[in-house]
Amino acid sequence: MRPIRTFNVVPSLPSRLEALRTLAYNLQWDWDVETIDLFQRLDPDLWESSRYNPVLMLGTISQQRLQEVAEDDGFIAQMDRALQRMEDYLHERAWYRKNRPPSSADECYAYFSMEFGLTSCMPVYSGGLGVLAGDHLKSASDLGLPLVGVGLLYQEGYFAQYLNADGWQQERYPINDFYNMPLHLERGVDGAEIRVAVDYPDRTVYARIWRVQVGTVPLYLLDTNIEPNREYDQDICDRLYGGDIDMRIHQEIMLGIGGVRMLKALGLKPSVYHMNEGHSAFLALERIRLFMVNEGLSYTEALQVATASQVFTTHTPVPAGIDLFGADKVTYYLGHYARHFGLSDDEFLAMGREHTGDLSTPFSMAVLAIKTATFVNGVSQLHGAVSRDMFGGLWKALPKDEVPVNAITNGVHARSCVAKSTQALYDRYLGPKWSEVGSQDPLWERVEAIPGEELWRNHELCRSQMVMYVRERLQRNLRDRGAAAHEFVEAQEVLDPSVLTIGFARRFATYKRATLFLRDVERIRKLITGGAQGRRVQFVIAGKAHPKDMPGKELIRKIIHFTREEGLDGSIVFVPNYDIHLSRAMVAGCDVWLNTPRRPREASGTSGMKAAMNGLPNLSVLDGWWDEADYVSTGWSIGSGEDYDDPEYQDAIEAAALYEILEQELVPLFYNRDENGVPRGWINKMKAAIHLNTPRFNTARMVKDYARRAYFMASDRLHKLSQDHFTPAKTLTHWQTHLLEHWYEMRIDEVRISATDELQVNQPFQVNASIDLGALSPGDVQVELYEGVVAVNGDMQSGTAITMNYQGKDEQDRADYSVAMTYTHSGLQGLSLRILPKHEYLNSALDLRLVLWAQPDQVTVKIGSEIPEAPPALGTAALA
Repeated sequence: MRPIRTFNVVPSLPSRLEALRTLAYNLQWDWDVETIDLFQRLDPDLWESSRYNPVLMLGTISQQRLQEVAEDDGFIAQMDRALQRMEDYLHERAWYRKNRPPSSADECYAYFSMEFGLTSCMPVYSGGLGVLAGDHLKSASDLGLPLVGVGLLYQEGYFAQYLNADGWQQERYPINDFYNMPLHLERGVDGAEIRVAVDYPDRTVYARIWRVQVGTVPLYLLDTNIEPNREYDQDICDRLYGGDIDMRIHQEIMLGIGGVRMLKALGLKPSVYHMNEGHSAFLALERIRLFMVNEGLSYTEALQVATASQVFTTHTPVPAGIDLFGADKVTYYLGHYARHFGLSDDEFLAMGREHTGDLSTPFSMAVLAIKTATFVNGVSQLHGAVSRDMFGGLWKALPKDEVPVNAITNGVHARSCVAKSTQALYDRYLGPKWSEVGSQDPLWERVEAIPGEELWRNHELCRSQMVMYVRERLQRNLRDRGAAAHEFVEAQEVLDPSVLTIGFARRFATYKRATLFLRDVERIRKLITGGAQGRRVQFVIAGKAHPKDMPGKELIRKIIHFTREEGLDGSIVFVPNYDIHLSRAMVAGCDVWLNTPRRPREASGTSGMKAAMNGLPNLSVLDGWWDEADYVSTGWSIGSGEDYDDPEYQDAIEAAALYEILEQELVPLFYNRDENGVPRGWINKMKAAIHLNTPRFNTARMVKDYARRAYFMASDRLHKLSQDHFTPAKTLTHWQTHLLEHWYEMRIDEVRISATDELQVNQPFQVNASIDLGALSPGDVQVELYEGVVAVNGDMQSGTAITMNYQGKDEQDRADYSVAMTYTHSGLQGLSLRILPKHEYLNSALDLRLVLWAQPDQVTVKIGSEIPEAPPALGTAALA
């Protein structure tokens, strides 16, 4: 039966406790351990049963208990301190103000993501991508960045995981009660819900807007589960990564196009749009349309302006991880944009195709995002290289190492993942700014001053707390599935708080090789039992497989069966329903963090960063972030960064390396204790992990990188192109049209080199080039000398580009360019020339993906030429 009227009933609090409501509705409490203590003090059992949700707890706690604490001077004093801390926090975010001029006061950066992992009571995330997005917002708040988040609010979110008696993953989809979550429903001045309308074939779908306040950063989430939407459309925001390909395109249209319309409805005017993965790339289509409608720009002008202010971050290292839609789907759902832009279907589809002439290829969201972004990046240095290889076809004429896909290595939000007692330890010895300062700050030298025994006793406490938490969680899961009594008894005894504990927690995809450590039964059994010396090892494992990933589910089942059959289920423990809360317990309480992906398929990985911040050494394949860490001082590497063609051979080699490290290095180091029972060598590893990894793999550093390298640049670029009614954008577009018409008319006629075939190291020589520019002018182009080592196959490697100087026109009206250079290393070296576009309004010479190279069979090369002009300033080539 449907109600005839609905009411939103909010918690009733004594007036003296109103501060609790203020604290509950700003997620700043999630990374303020004292505020968490305040809510826990209110009712410890209710705090846990509410999934650590202060809004739900305040709505269900008894009025008697509220009256008690309202008269408790100690509680009131703690609450007032928490409120004052939050108010101080909200008003003291100064980094952005110090690093941007006052003229940038109206900036706004919109961060679009399919998922946001902020805290346990907001289950609208699936894993690392979402938690990274949540940490991005938290650090943006810490830095005072004018950023807003944009996403979808899922009624069922991602699934809750449990295992049946056979160890097979099962999924439950608990309903999210938005009215009992830290959410605000956005309303207009008339009190009515603000709603966004998005066009789909033959209908309009409406969405309302919820806001999550993350410190100073608002996160706006769209919700379609409302009237007058039909049932199918109400389910667009039902499940994260649920449904078929049609539901996926529905969600991504709502995220990208609906997200842009939502910001407009809220009166926000972002100067930068950041696409966190390609899910939101349709936002580019809506922005182009709006520039055409509101500013009277042509399609090419609007594309120019939209692209100038968009940023794209890719997280996938394999093509299979990219969202692809068939041409028929894209034209059916979005063909009206093609008509508005004045494009044919094939021209429109080319926006999402790498090979625009291949009409059989699907539409790639990543390609659309790259083609409409002024800054593109991967999420680790290695992933940047992998991405340049993966997307290099979009810049066919460029060497792979010059493909403009940058790298900004991920980080994690320190105050969100470091255990409470460990934070207090760092605050005491390093000072309160440890969570935000860079690696060059002298503060980090104080890590050595932390007494080793105190650091170790704190970690032992964290390990014991994790063991107790795992036991309680296992019993809760057993109760949920109606397990036998003996299983409860066994769950109460799993793990030993004094034993070396290895943690492994991540998404259960096959390439992550969760079962690699089980490859040799006898060796793993000997490690777990400790052999003659009794130096035992135990494992805590967690993670979810996608509901449709049967091989991933089989890995979980294999672990469960292995532990039962070998009698090791007390020492190898799989903890179901991995979430933020379990993650925080594990990265604090384990002793070492294990990661065994197939290199180079781990784009970054962040759980190991969280572990390192808690003082855990990492034991990992050199992939993602670990490849650029000091893996000798702060942990151990499995292999030396080799790539393999044979997966079975790779598994055998790397499993053997894993066992070798455990047996010969890791286990002895952990159990080698002094007279006080303290492992001094192990503590050195812990201190190195804290000192070297905490400031470097931190979202404070990461978000500063995005601001300095992407946000500031893109915002300035939008401002520049939109001046004087978009005159610069129109100028750039007109120039670009002219350039494209005449680009391939240019010819590199002659190259003159004032040297012989034999050169000595550091011997200067000069290179001149005569170029027929056709209808273009010297101001339209940048001519570069490109030189590098010649490999055995005749190609240049590790090339270096040196800009040549325009010298004027020769008698044949050809443009003459010259540069002087020298080789600093011996060996077989090569030279070539190339031409790139140049314009004051271009962000980069590579923006247009145009490169004209000198062709050996079309260019006259003169060696030992006499060049009468005095050579310009010397360019030095650093060659491998």
